[in-house]
Amino acid sequence: MHDVTSQSEISADWERRVAEAWATMDSFAEDDFVSRIGELAAELPADSAVGLFERACAWDSTGHSDLAVPLYRQALQAGLNGLRRRRTIIQMSSSLRNLGRAGESVALLTAERDAGSDELDDAVAGFLALALVDVGRDREAVALALGALAPHLARYQRSMGNYARLLVERDPA
Repeated sequence: MHDVTSQSEISADWERRVAEAWATMDSFAEDDFVSRIGELAAELPADSAVGLFERACAWDSTGHSDLAVPLYRQALQAGLNGLRRRRTIIQMSSSLRNLGRAGESVALLTAERDAGSDELDDAVAGFLALALVDVGRDREAVALALGALAPHLARYQRSMGNYARLLVERDPA
């Protein structure tokens, strides 16, 4: 077992091995993949936020949202930070939606969208749009998705952005 006490002390070798496991995920049977990630996480302290996160991701990626959500919550409580923290919010929110708890997903992703900006903004918007559809806020969902898409268009960014905004402003509800 490695002597790892914080996220900043996780070795580059450990990160490489985790990335390698994820890159080859499809070559594993689901149970074997979950076990492989579990073995890697076991190299970290039992309460490691990163270890909890990686285990949650493995369960989530193999269709076990119900097992992933508690681990995501534990990772956040253990102080997960940086990009992994934001990924946790996105992934846990998606899992909550899949478990029929779209309202919770909307609340988490709305707070996350308002909290800051980084390369995962469009992922936040996409998963929030899905959750909004599930809670009956279709126009807002389409507006959000189009707003996220607009900056990536080769042309018509301004028009698409304006139309997205107008969908919500003119909402007949």
